Amino acid sequence: MHNIKEIRKDFDAFSKALKKRSIDIDLNKLKKLDIDNRDLIQKKETLEKEKKDISKTKDKALFSRSKEITQSIDKITDQQSKIKSDLDEILSSIPNIPHDDVPVGSNENENVELTKSGQIPNFEFTPKSHYELGEKLGMLDFDLATKTTGSRFVFVKNKLALLERAISNFMLDIHTSKNGYEEISPPLLASENTMFGTGQLPKFENDQFEVKLEEGSGRKFLIPTAEVILTNIVKDKILDLKTLPMRFVASTPCFRKEAGSYGKDTKGMIRQHQFYKVELVSIVEQNKCLEELERMTNCATGILDLLELPYRKMILCSGDMGFSAEKTYDIEVWLPSENKYREISSCSSCSTFQATRMKARYKNSNKETVFVGTLNGSGLAVGRTLIAILENFQQKDGSISIPKVLRPYMNNLEKISLN
Repeated sequence: MHNIKEIRKDFDAFSKALKKRSIDIDLNKLKKLDIDNRDLIQKKETLEKEKKDISKTKDKALFSRSKEITQSIDKITDQQSKIKSDLDEILSSIPNIPHDDVPVGSNENENVELTKSGQIPNFEFTPKSHYELGEKLGMLDFDLATKTTGSRFVFVKNKLALLERAISNFMLDIHTSKNGYEEISPPLLASENTMFGTGQLPKFENDQFEVKLEEGSGRKFLIPTAEVILTNIVKDKILDLKTLPMRFVASTPCFRKEAGSYGKDTKGMIRQHQFYKVELVSIVEQNKCLEELERMTNCATGILDLLELPYRKMILCSGDMGFSAEKTYDIEVWLPSENKYREISSCSSCSTFQATRMKARYKNSNKETVFVGTLNGSGLAVGRTLIAILENFQQKDGSISIPKVLRPYMNNLEKISLN
């Protein structure tokens, strides 16, 4: 969330930077509300001074005037409360400002490819989609999930369920033992304040699954990503500089309504309401966000290197980034059935944007209390990794060769087949 005092310092520069986001926000209304609020503050301070001066004189003749002043102050306080509410509503809906490194663009078509890695498989047959392969193996069941739950869910069975678990455990092992992340098994429910802290609320409420608990417990939501709960670990804290950086990893189910995605990726596991993801979160000194972003992205791509999956790295343009991000890299894995790359990880620096909403701070080397920097990234999306393995390691007979690094997690099984 942005600070109105910082915006006020150079309103035109802020407005210009926000235009890169390709969104429509009435900043003139924000400017007027700020001016009105400051006028009320001045009037209130003047009245309070007058009231204080009257109290010093102890002149009974001025008693009625003092009473009038109190009523005026109360009226101004009510006006300020309404203005502050309107100000906060606008400020909470304004996304983070793009970093200067970010290419200006309005949508995904203007994202920029940075690198490509790995060898795209050259099949001597027409490659099948992951859902064709999984259904023929009898290990992906979308129809059963539709009967028990609804669309955009799946039953993963037998050896594919083992593979899904192996992928998650493998990623956790790499991130904890080699990449220095602390494993967390967090709650899967988040409060309204927690969702606000990372930017899911109020703007993206339609994408969230709300859960009704006992009366008086407050609003609760199923986490759309472990980023929400992991980042809020430092909410309302003032951290010691020695504790930074903090790096967390969690493997959790995630839940999203996928509002606005009607008709997109309706077949298969690409876009599900429930999916598993290994999430990385970093809490750092605010001037080390971009350095940490490179590190985090390398941790994510390192998983794909070990799995021997082909991928490319993209930098998102200003109009395609997430709400809280200042800079984002997308990692896209090759899917043979679609003959194109699809997102498997998104790594973002949020600078101090989330920290401001969460009131997450630290004492810097000058003993000043300042906001931390926060970052998050998929390391990786488990379901999409499963999809990529099925498609890239498929054999002519419909069996799936298991990547070598995963075999120790699967009782040294070398391939998944009907036999």
